[in-house]
Amino acid sequence: MSGFRSGGSRAEKADVERRLATATRGAELLDRKQRILRLAIDGLQEEADAARLAWEQAAAEAAVWLKRAAGLDGEDRIAQSAPAEPAAVQVRWGGAMGISYPEGSECLLPAQSPGGGSSALAFAAASHRAALEAAVAAASAGRALQLVSAELASTRTRQRAVENRWIPNLQDQLGRIERKVAEQELEESLRLRWSAGII
Repeated sequence: MSGFRSGGSRAEKADVERRLATATRGAELLDRKQRILRLAIDGLQEEADAARLAWEQAAAEAAVWLKRAAGLDGEDRIAQSAPAEPAAVQVRWGGAMGISYPEGSECLLPAQSPGGGSSALAFAAASHRAALEAAVAAASAGRALQLVSAELASTRTRQRAVENRWIPNLQDQLGRIERKVAEQELEESLRLRWSAGII
């Protein structure tokens, strides 16, 4: 009967050792993923900053031309020159490390309304189209940065859970099992010695 208990404990020990090895390997992989994500975030942050700056500059230029057009052509002429169709956006999705995020975008602008009005109105229309394209690029870059940053935070949380809870719990469990196996082996040894008349 004692041999059965010992064998069961040894199987339990092997199972916990396997789970502990898996947890340790998981923590290493999560650490590696964090390093890769941090590098990706550095690049994405640069792109997002550049895209935001380009959008701010394009929007400022569009605002200047709109003010000039309003002064020369009036609100009614500006309203009449607006395209009949709305713009559309196509986002190109990609990703890495199990994350899906925008890798680029295209702003599909409607045909420009036929001319009329001052050259300021034409410049206002062109600058607003450019500002819209820049806004779409900035939004795409910002969303990519946001998604990868969220994945980094989630990966950190998972790694902390593995390192601070799962691994210590498995180590404690393994320690208890090892003590139990050692006690059972000592008991078995004493029985064998007793039955052999050594003690």
